[in-house]
Amino acid sequence: MGDESLAGRHSHGRRSARGSDRKTRHRGRRSRAGGFGGGSAPAAPRADAGDADACREAALTLLDAAARSSGALTRRLVDKGFDTNVVDQVIDRLTKLGLLDDRAYAQDLLRSCLHRTMGERGVLSEMTRKGLDPGLAAQVVAQASHEGLFVDSAYELGRKVARKTAGLDLKVRKRRFWSAGSRKGHSPGLLNQVAADLFVSDDPLD
Repeated sequence: MGDESLAGRHSHGRRSARGSDRKTRHRGRRSRAGGFGGGSAPAAPRADAGDADACREAALTLLDAAARSSGALTRRLVDKGFDTNVVDQVIDRLTKLGLLDDRAYAQDLLRSCLHRTMGERGVLSEMTRKGLDPGLAAQVVAQASHEGLFVDSAYELGRKVARKTAGLDLKVRKRRFWSAGSRKGHSPGLLNQVAADLFVSDDPLD
């Protein structure tokens, strides 16, 4: 398959990191409900394990289904039984063609996480879980922190909790905000700042 055909095929099936997250969460819920979740079984030996064309076709199929980092795609291909050297060659080729772009994927994932009002620690953990290089993840998160995006995220979370807990005791409202903020990976110092600004009475957003 030629390089232009590869790029053309993938452009029709490209999905965002947010879409990938939704599919992953949906599969996770279905697995728990049906009782057939858990880790994937080891791949059976395959006759085409060293076939670069077969590996490339499998990679494109996975990318058509959902956006992925190079690390996540590597794991999936190895799990499918392809030879690691062949997988590395395919990943390198797709990266050179622009069909894999970890920095762009990281930025897309960052936007998805901020949309879910996640904090710095939570975003870094999510990027690592999605197979991004730790160094790249740290760079993207550090830039977002420098731009104040996690402060905005924490205040947005605070406003949501304030609206939902209107009329409750102030201590209860603060406790629920702290619980939500901690789960989403916001720093204690930032949570203190938001709580002091937004939770000063039993009424929302005073």
